[in-house]
Amino acid sequence: MIKRLIWLMLVILPLALMFGCDKKFGKIDQGRVIAFDSEKKTVTIIKDAKEDPKAPDYTTLPPHTYKLPPLERAMGPAPKAGKRMKLDTKKNEIIIFDDVTQDFKTISYKLIDQKENIEKKNPLVYDEAADKAKKFPVVDREKKTITVYSGRQKILTTFTLPDEYFARPDSTWDNGDEVRIYSKFGDEAKPGVEGKAWKFMNISKTDIYKK
Repeated sequence: MIKRLIWLMLVILPLALMFGCDKKFGKIDQGRVIAFDSEKKTVTIIKDAKEDPKAPDYTTLPPHTYKLPPLERAMGPAPKAGKRMKLDTKKNEIIIFDDVTQDFKTISYKLIDQKENIEKKNPLVYDEAADKAKKFPVVDREKKTITVYSGRQKILTTFTLPDEYFARPDSTWDNGDEVRIYSKFGDEAKPGVEGKAWKFMNISKTDIYKK
């Protein structure tokens, strides 16, 4: 019950802040996780510029790092990090965050196969026997193929890239979890560091309406 109340606060708080709450109470940020350090208890996200759950826009730079809440009940499920920001199946492009340049990189790919209208429980992406989602991306370095699944777009795509890209870790082609963070500014706040997160919700792994 306590956890559910925390999640509900993270849904309601943005509305309260929009209607005139003083900034001293903190703010809500939403974005996609590109790095998570369980030992240091920090998370780094690319903020959603639009805050539209149906059409997020992960184009905000620089990335922002937060110190996670010390209490487990204020944290929820640990986030998965990934560097894939967007899969554009019309242009056959994938946009990733590049750690070296600290910028976005658009990569054109050669399409091998694409299946649309793939729901999350489809056997192609869900293991019914194990009752869990299959692991993506699938990177085959021998065949030089990468298969990714976008639950939001309901698309299962297999493509190939130049050899140089297969040296990158698998997480390059994975989408990080979407999270919502309630934070207050501290004396340590500086560009790229948004102080300490008081509450943290992993939107990708939390169903706040589940009883």
